[in-house]
Amino acid sequence: MSPNIERDSLRQDAAALDGLLNAPQRPGFATLAVHAGQEPDPVTGAVIPPLSLSTTFAQAGAGIHKGYEYSRSGNPTRNAFETAVAALEGGKFGVAFASGSTTTATVLNLVSSGGHIVSVNDTYGGTFRYFTKVASNNGVDVTFVDLYDPNNLKAAIKPNTKIVWIETPTNPTLRLVDILAVAEITHAHPGVILVVDNTFMSPYCQRPLELGADIVVHSVTKYINGHSDVVMGVAITNDEELHSRIRFLQNAIGSVPSAFDCFLANRGLKTLHLRMRAHEENATAIAKFLEKSPKVSEVIYPGLPSHKQHELARRQQKGFGGMVSFRLRNGDLAASNKFLSSLRIFALAESLGGVESLAELPAVMTHASLTPEAREALGVTDSLIRLSVGVEDTADLIADIEHALNAAVQL
Repeated sequence: MSPNIERDSLRQDAAALDGLLNAPQRPGFATLAVHAGQEPDPVTGAVIPPLSLSTTFAQAGAGIHKGYEYSRSGNPTRNAFETAVAALEGGKFGVAFASGSTTTATVLNLVSSGGHIVSVNDTYGGTFRYFTKVASNNGVDVTFVDLYDPNNLKAAIKPNTKIVWIETPTNPTLRLVDILAVAEITHAHPGVILVVDNTFMSPYCQRPLELGADIVVHSVTKYINGHSDVVMGVAITNDEELHSRIRFLQNAIGSVPSAFDCFLANRGLKTLHLRMRAHEENATAIAKFLEKSPKVSEVIYPGLPSHKQHELARRQQKGFGGMVSFRLRNGDLAASNKFLSSLRIFALAESLGGVESLAELPAVMTHASLTPEAREALGVTDSLIRLSVGVEDTADLIADIEHALNAAVQL
């Protein structure tokens, strides 16, 4: 691709939003979800962007094309999705990948051998695995820090630190990190960028770029797609130079999503606002039910006033999401397995964010890659159960949980 065409291509997603975002009144979230990046097809007038499965595109002359030459480098269906999700995050640029994990891996390729990363200690098991088993083997040093107090970050940043990586809420203990405070500390060190994994909240409930993040990443597989039928990831930024570097890595490494997956994820994105309201309504009701149950020793949900960081959640989030964690009273592995096997509506499965409700045991499922010592330090015990609350009828979900509690916990 020629340099001039490449520079033009880097601006395509942002330019497509100009008319919508420059309207007298900035569109609301739902309007952007439906319309951003969804211009009618100029040939047929189709109001839904067509699915472009072609791997290659005809050129008018050698090196003269309409912005697309090969689908690894750029695809109309993928670009439509990238434009839409960037708009919802309040970003200018979106770059999609074949999974959330490869999004992480690609963004971390911004750090060369000899560089240093600071990560929140309570991180997704797959991210922890990449930091400790892959990045470390590539000459990148990683320090894990408890960021319940953001000031702990100050002592962890080194002269060779390149990235500060946080999740908030964390998985699965739903601890929060003060994004604004961490951004201020991070940016006091020139050249250090802040990456926020916003998977648990989605752009509907939290927009880290507005709080000082440089890059926001998502496992699109979860809430953004929302139907448990796509594996994808995305990175969003407002920084053109960062976007250029990430876009280069997307093409050079080549871990791009299929056009069909982008089409599905774009369709899911259009109902994100509707689904997140339903997820949160059900999660709030379930958290309140669990908090009253004598068979539960602790309920962890940022929307409850009992959550230690509830005020922070109210300040930096626009909603509380659909993830709830709790501990069985006097629970152990046997009790947890009994609870999980007694559920009728909640499926025992990994992942989260789909319309269906899921339950899992992080200690032996999503966070099995952590050492026993790390799990103990983070509170990922055999009695900790994580729920991804779906959009089914609230009463049915509560009845299902009550039935399983009665089967698993005898007082």
